[in-house]
Amino acid sequence: MVMVDPTLFLKDFVAIPSLSGEETAVAHYLVSHMTALGLHAHIDDVGNAIGVRECPDADGRLTHDIVLLGHMDTVPGNIPVRIEKGRLYGRGSVDAKGPLAAFVLAAAQATLPPGSRVVVIGAVEEEAATSKGARHVVNHYRPDWCIIGEPSGADGITLGYKGRLLVDYIHCQPMSHTAGPDRGVAEMGIAWVNQVMTAIDQFNQGRGRLFDRLLPAIRHIHTSSDGLTNSIEIKLGIRLPPDFDAAAFEEQVQAWAGAAQVHFYGHEAAFYNGRATSLAQTFNRVLQQNGVQPRFKHKTGTSDMNVVGPAWRCPMVAYGPGDSRLDHTPEEHLVIDEYLQAIQILKSVLEMGSISNRLSPLSHHT
Repeated sequence: MVMVDPTLFLKDFVAIPSLSGEETAVAHYLVSHMTALGLHAHIDDVGNAIGVRECPDADGRLTHDIVLLGHMDTVPGNIPVRIEKGRLYGRGSVDAKGPLAAFVLAAAQATLPPGSRVVVIGAVEEEAATSKGARHVVNHYRPDWCIIGEPSGADGITLGYKGRLLVDYIHCQPMSHTAGPDRGVAEMGIAWVNQVMTAIDQFNQGRGRLFDRLLPAIRHIHTSSDGLTNSIEIKLGIRLPPDFDAAAFEEQVQAWAGAAQVHFYGHEAAFYNGRATSLAQTFNRVLQQNGVQPRFKHKTGTSDMNVVGPAWRCPMVAYGPGDSRLDHTPEEHLVIDEYLQAIQILKSVLEMGSISNRLSPLSHHT
């Protein structure tokens, strides 16, 4: 195993553009470095970068699988990669190349307990509604523990994520004079949005926590005309709480749309674990042993936890350096000291990951 400068590794990693669907170059970079660090690494059939490290027990068995699932892709936005005042700036530094780089280095450095296998996955298309990488691996692994690589802060343990539903509304009608009696497409589209928002407000009554509420956002609205036909296109994104009846909601939203076309997609149910899982408690112990007061979190966004959680049903948290409030922003940057601290926290968690950790009570919910 070669020695790798953690900061240089991350800086070069962030500097490689990797928009969703364009991750090939960064996947090769990651596989090359995982190989140099002693992991058995390859690119799988959909473009995920996979690195594996094994420590068989005295009988040659592997009895405890840990999957570290991060993602390589980023949203658009060119942020010059640079280090200033102990901070590394660049698109993807927080979301989520910082957490993934920490996974790689922790997996390479940890003294694994006998019987352990660690699988590091740099997934493709997490930032797209497809989650192509996570959907591919969900049927190829069945881990005992899974850590999702997302920014939680070095002291944070994310237990769950809200769900998501995307809705496209499209309506076209023959052009008419604005002084005429007929409602225009813009008015009809806005009326539909208002009905949806009113229903959401009613659902949210009495629900104090953001995690328990519907959180809508208008992502796109556009009107156009070719002189004969007027059109409107609206895209809504709605963050979903646990136990939400998406099917009944879709039926009502469709009815309000009347003759307009409505398309639902990108649906992910909310997923969360309790604090009592063996993995959450191991993080809790490690953080406290390092003089850090743990913070348990529920996130209002989504991640690949929403994809693999319901299938794997194992102890699962999201962890990684970085302030998630910087995700997708022009000021995205990672504090290097926090990144280095997270590597050590992850290393200690992996070193405590033995078969006995699976025996504590689980608390899973979808």
